Amino acid sequence: MDFLFQLFIILAVLFFQLTIAFGPFYLIGRILENRHFKSIKEREKSLIRLPAVNLKKVTHHRVVLKTELVQGSAVISLDHFKRFLAMLRNLFGGRVGVYESLLDRARREAILRMKESSGGADLILNLRVETSSIGKSANKKKAIGAVEALAYGTAIYYEKQGN
Repeated sequence: MDFLFQLFIILAVLFFQLTIAFGPFYLIGRILENRHFKSIKEREKSLIRLPAVNLKKVTHHRVVLKTELVQGSAVISLDHFKRFLAMLRNLFGGRVGVYESLLDRARREAILRMKESSGGADLILNLRVETSSIGKSANKKKAIGAVEALAYGTAIYYEKQGN
């Protein structure tokens, strides 16, 4: 019984020390992530008029002035504390929410950058989004340094109606 109590005390002290040591990193990372999500939501609202769809063609009959390939990419990295949490989750199994958040931010940012590079297009057809992990260290095959998302599609510029 004494051994279990001592083990509990040691684990509690260790947990407290880890919280004190890594707490500020967690808070700073969380603040920066929330700020990025807020920026993404505001930019998505401003670009809602430009649909980006994965259709290969449209069936309406409007005159197309020009088409061009547009793309946007984003590289987003995890902070060290979230990487540690993901490592623990991988150890015990289950959903790795920090990676889901990372991929969500990267994909949405890449699509926004693609839309921003379209320069007044009316529609983006055949949207594709690809992701890849970059910065894996050679000795830690599971450690992800960052995630890159690449969004690309065909920007369609229509003749203005009424001309």
